[in-house]
Amino acid sequence: MPKIQIQRVQRWLHNAEDFLLAAVLFVMLFLAITDIAMRLATGGSLIWIPPVLQVLVLWLGLLGALLASRSQEHIAIDVLSRFVGPFGKKICGISGSLFAAIVCSIVAFYGIEFIQQSIEYDDIAFAQVPAWPLQLIIPFTFSLMAIRFFLHTLGFLRIKDYQPNPALKGENA
Repeated sequence: MPKIQIQRVQRWLHNAEDFLLAAVLFVMLFLAITDIAMRLATGGSLIWIPPVLQVLVLWLGLLGALLASRSQEHIAIDVLSRFVGPFGKKICGISGSLFAAIVCSIVAFYGIEFIQQSIEYDDIAFAQVPAWPLQLIIPFTFSLMAIRFFLHTLGFLRIKDYQPNPALKGENA
């Protein structure tokens, strides 16, 4: 896969993540402000707002992890790559990215199974809302992270002096 195609896929993922993160944050802020305003004005609020905010915190956290994996600010153990040459760094990049892709794929797979069980047992999150649509963020974010790490693996394999997250053309960061 040529460098331009890898960057095109990465740019598309970045835009989708940015939009979703902004939408979740906007909804969270709107609901929190509405809840506070209702409590101040009427002494009460809608009973479903706090549980929705709790779910949105999960969504925001996982989307934040997705963003951290984009900008290479995620937790990484790269002690070995500090002591090896360019070829060793390439091997570390390939093995680290491939391992992360496999782990994220496994979590995404079991996230799907978790949702299937949630559907099977008719789990309710709150106010008769089924839990499974709210849990979709788990396999969604881990699938995207797996794709991102797999693309990094391809980059390390195919592109000389590959950098996992250079600023893409058309992006500010």
